[in-house]
Amino acid sequence: MTNIVIFGAPGSGKGTQSERLIDQYGLHHISTGDVLRSHMARGTELGKIAESFISQGQLIPDELMINILADVLDSNPAATQKGVIFDGFPRTIPQAKALNELLAKRGTEVHAVIGLEVDDEELVDRLIKRGQMSGRSDDNLETINKRLTVYHSQTSPLRDYYMAEGKYKAIEGKGSIDDIFNAIKKSINQVSR
Repeated sequence: MTNIVIFGAPGSGKGTQSERLIDQYGLHHISTGDVLRSHMARGTELGKIAESFISQGQLIPDELMINILADVLDSNPAATQKGVIFDGFPRTIPQAKALNELLAKRGTEVHAVIGLEVDDEELVDRLIKRGQMSGRSDDNLETINKRLTVYHSQTSPLRDYYMAEGKYKAIEGKGSIDDIFNAIKKSINQVSR
């Protein structure tokens, strides 16, 4: 079993690279963004709460995200047997600690944190283009800037946290999708030996 956190700012390529990791390693993909958007689209109570935070460019409260994650993990035991890619989680150090506890209770751990490193100018450009192509309402300049501010203040400290644990693998997030994926595979193969 190999559990991977794919880490990076909004627009860094986490979703794109996660899809390739799923195909390559047979891992179960848990995108907290997808889970939350599903709840919002269905108009669930959780979706309404999530939307109130997301529409303001804010993070979902930790306890709520941990409960969602525990539910996703426990409702898919066969799917998570080979391991999991956590995409969009954790986003804060308290979430990282809670994830460690959640996995320890299930007899496993985070094995590697793949950090896709992309500068802000490139991120804004990618997200604006994504919004134009996908119609995602949160891909507008005002919300993008708020999301990047939140990322730098609340999420980027995770880089140091996971470096201290020896799990952070910095990957240059610019260049061809194939080149980036090859660098990720190299890091994962070193971990899973």
